Amino acid sequence: MAGNRSLGKMAATALLLAFAALLLYLFGLFVMVLWLSVRDPGSSAFMRATLSELRASDPDAEIKYRWVPYENISDHLKRAVVASEDANFLDHYGVEWEAIRKAWEYNRRQAERGASRMRGGSTITQQLAKNLFLSGSRSYVRKAQELVLTYMIETVMSKRRILELYLNVAQWGTNVFGAEAAARHYYKTGADRLGAQQAARLASMLPRPAYYDEHGNTAYLNSRTSTIRKRMQLVEIPE
Repeated sequence: MAGNRSLGKMAATALLLAFAALLLYLFGLFVMVLWLSVRDPGSSAFMRATLSELRASDPDAEIKYRWVPYENISDHLKRAVVASEDANFLDHYGVEWEAIRKAWEYNRRQAERGASRMRGGSTITQQLAKNLFLSGSRSYVRKAQELVLTYMIETVMSKRRILELYLNVAQWGTNVFGAEAAARHYYKTGADRLGAQQAARLASMLPRPAYYDEHGNTAYLNSRTSTIRKRMQLVEIPE
């Protein structure tokens, strides 16, 4: 009997310690989100992971990245990215559950047909959470972390700040991150000088940036660019 009580106390203690560790972890995440609401990041988890992968085969590999403030990014690119990635960006609170459900159903049908092209249901805020803090791995634990971070970001940051961060850390090529580096890499100009067609093409590259960096124009990319170009004036962006 005494042994059972002792085991029960040990289990309760372990549970309390695990709960305390979880609270400490969440507090640490919240502090990082608060910090990034007012400070510009020098890099992101995705950048660091990409650099590590590139240096495995090329020790001299570098990441192309240059931060620029929101007002120094073309409105064309802001509209193109919202139109392409998250048309309801200004209206949701970080997660669109219906979009996730539809993406899951679409991907299931694609898998049944043996098709490789999949659809994501993540919002810009979810993608920002993943890019800033997490890895590209797929697991329920990582998805749970992403959701927690997404709600933290939406609670602490304005939509303008969220979009500013996303445009600056999004991957646009094998080693290209952020709107400024992308504009210079593909068009030899600054992010503030991007035209509507250029912006639509960059936004269309986001789902597979390394692939399009290597292969250039494809029939699908051209078609997607045309679609995004038409949608750009239908979306609103933070002022």
